[in-house]
Amino acid sequence: MQHYLPNGQELVIRPATTEDAPALLACFRQMTKETDFLLYTAVEAQAMTVESEQAFIRSFGDNSRHLLLLAETGGEIVGSVTVRQSSFYKQRHLGEFGIAIKHAYWNMGIGRRLMTAVMRWAAHHPEITVLYFSVMATNERAIQLYRNFGFTEHGRQPRGIYQPDGTYADLVLMTRYVK
Repeated sequence: MQHYLPNGQELVIRPATTEDAPALLACFRQMTKETDFLLYTAVEAQAMTVESEQAFIRSFGDNSRHLLLLAETGGEIVGSVTVRQSSFYKQRHLGEFGIAIKHAYWNMGIGRRLMTAVMRWAAHHPEITVLYFSVMATNERAIQLYRNFGFTEHGRQPRGIYQPDGTYADLVLMTRYVK
């Protein structure tokens, strides 16, 4: 899918390939340095390898039950979104998703466009009827984006995140029925 950002740059949203592994890993490492909203720390991201990133991409590409899309502008990967369908029969109607965008590209509509792509994909998925995720309660902008897409809060896990600085953050569980 092709879009344009407010700064005039072209934005392409596309599936990842294993050739994207080095750039996707570099993007992820950068994002872990820019925000504490991700589960991985910068140290953990630094320990990841191109080979492990290729295996991660393959786990999506080899399985039509899952989704991995990249947001790219000017040949640079600036964000991604994932959806994983549960592997349990009794939970195959569930899709857990995650989204991340480089800080320099926040507030440019990339999250909204990635969310739109996920909603379209989920609407056509043969089994997924519920999308869910957890988000740090302190990530108010993301929570507002999710609410704008019809997600509602269904619970909280107090102190669900332990930050490297020794503080805790609650996790908010959000869900949306897509069918």
